[in-house]
Amino acid sequence: MSDARVEEMETAVFARIADERGEERARIERARVRAVRRGRWWMGGAAAVAVIAVAAVIAPLVLSGIQGSTGAAGSAHSAAVAPASAPQMGGSSLTDIAESSGDMAGTEAGTGGAEREIAVSASATVEVDDAPSAAASIGEAAVLAGGYVETMSIGSSAPMDPAVSTDVYAPMPTGTWITVRVPSDQLATTLSGLTDLGTVTSSQIDRRDVTTEAVDLRARVAALEASVARLTELMAQSASTADLIAAESALSQRQSELDSLRQQLTWLEGQVDMSSAMITLTEPTPVVVADPAGFGDGVTAGWSGLVATVNGIVIAIGFLLPWLAVAALAGSLIWAVRRAVRRRRSRSASSSPAEE
Repeated sequence: MSDARVEEMETAVFARIADERGEERARIERARVRAVRRGRWWMGGAAAVAVIAVAAVIAPLVLSGIQGSTGAAGSAHSAAVAPASAPQMGGSSLTDIAESSGDMAGTEAGTGGAEREIAVSASATVEVDDAPSAAASIGEAAVLAGGYVETMSIGSSAPMDPAVSTDVYAPMPTGTWITVRVPSDQLATTLSGLTDLGTVTSSQIDRRDVTTEAVDLRARVAALEASVARLTELMAQSASTADLIAAESALSQRQSELDSLRQQLTWLEGQVDMSSAMITLTEPTPVVVADPAGFGDGVTAGWSGLVATVNGIVIAIGFLLPWLAVAALAGSLIWAVRRAVRRRRSRSASSSPAEE
């Protein structure tokens, strides 16, 4: 055979081998593309299922948060309850507690014959038929007893009683309430009269011994009064302007301290002489008789549940959209990088046989 024939046969063989390799690479590429497409479909379906599942899980939490933030106004007409630390009446009647509190109010003899000064505050929850009328009656009774109405509210949130410790009294809920101040010896009568207005569901008595505070304030007031008197005499005897200015400065400071202590002592004595009573008034909740449930009620309840669930899923999907956008952006960047790497590898692989 001639060299030309041999070269022609070699060329034909190499061309056939190159064609077979090209077909094999094309087949492998088509298989890879199909696999990638199937993987994308599977990933898309799995992502959709995951989104729906997460939305279904988050929906109750999102709805409960929305209802919790907007449902406070709707509970404005719920029945008021007693302070968190207020004990239930149990087997004791309000009359017995009121009588015992009357003995504790004001001043009482202590050990060694010294008088103890006791500041008493009370709170109670009463269930009445007409809360505004009951509040007016309590106010009138307090005035007749020699006291006055300190605060009163109908259908709004009650603040904490400033006359008592915050460790004992919690903020009162929405409802009708009234705070009255009555002489200490009339507190028992005022509390006993609550049973004529309705049913007392809970009550509380706070008894605070302020003897030490009162004695300390009186001693400090007496000392400052004596100091003010001495400074006044020194001012009258001042022989120079410097001595007069120094005495006036000291007198002004002592007089300011004296006025402050006198105000504190007056407030403390007022707490002993006038007891505070905070009464929360509630009205009985009407009993609602439900109609027998039937097929129509079941369909209505099911439709309402379906609408609520779909609404919750829609809200949850809206909540997840920003996160999905960030995840899609990151996935796109990763996919672009991988595609560029694959193209570079494919070009390298296609150029290798040509070089051979």
